[in-house]
Amino acid sequence: MCRRRRWGRTVADAVLLLAHGTPDAVEEIPEYLSRVTGGRALPDAVVEEVQHRFSAIGGSPLTRLTLEQGRLLREELGLPVYVGMRNWKPYIADVVKTMREDGVTRAAVICLAPQNSRTSVGLYRRTVFAAAEGALALRFLDDWADHPLLADAFAERLRTVRDAFSAEENGAVPVLFTAHSVPCRTVISAPQTDGGAPPDPPDPYPVEAKQTARLVAERISGLTEKDWYFAFQSQGMSGGPWLGPTVEDTLTALHEQGVRQVIIQPIGFLCDHVEILYDIDIGFRDHADKLGMAMRRPVSLNESRLLTLALADLARRALA
Repeated sequence: MCRRRRWGRTVADAVLLLAHGTPDAVEEIPEYLSRVTGGRALPDAVVEEVQHRFSAIGGSPLTRLTLEQGRLLREELGLPVYVGMRNWKPYIADVVKTMREDGVTRAAVICLAPQNSRTSVGLYRRTVFAAAEGALALRFLDDWADHPLLADAFAERLRTVRDAFSAEENGAVPVLFTAHSVPCRTVISAPQTDGGAPPDPPDPYPVEAKQTARLVAERISGLTEKDWYFAFQSQGMSGGPWLGPTVEDTLTALHEQGVRQVIIQPIGFLCDHVEILYDIDIGFRDHADKLGMAMRRPVSLNESRLLTLALADLARRALA
């Protein structure tokens, strides 16, 4: 139960939403990137490119939109909802400290990355549990890639764009689903140690990302298996192999097959930020234009009512 006392209330139950975070100004990007890499220095060219992309979209709205998602969830649940960021303000550790000061004793923790990966969700888990220091009972949710309301939310956005685009072209327009790429080394199982300990299982991320895409596709009338594709986007700029195929290579291959219209539907991002507003809306659109392909993207979930309901369902089940 949630215990409340007005003006200095004591709260037992709460929800904590976790997201990546984004700097407020272009000048803060070097410090931000240092946090992303754990202090590992990046080439100047990489930092400058990130600054360019950030400036090209007028700054990332990720923090603002995530705070709004928290507000909508609070209205739906009637419970306190906190928002913490791993790589920028408000930092997870600071938010957890505030929760403890507010009297929270139990919380549903939802990472706003529906597909589980050791390189992302695993880091959030370690950060929030370290900050809680055992003073909070936390239920960390990292298994909602197949939540039906999440698929409904993406399908609602996609259906609107595809119906209109297909009507204009007098034919079914294919869909390219995307998710953020991760380094290849993070998704393979670790080798067995000399001590005989079993190896880590393969990272579930690529399987879960494609599972979400499949669930969304199943909800779109007329979107058959031959009408949709999947690619990983936003591969890192600092070297090493990352999961593919890339979006650029996939668009090129589709063009060679005679495809001239395509919809790009990201299914791993829950709101607008650089990977949406620059990588897709500018970078991939420019690539499609050079190929002579017409490309469209559905509106991001952002303040989606169905997304709010999905988060509310996760929270209620975690706190039940």
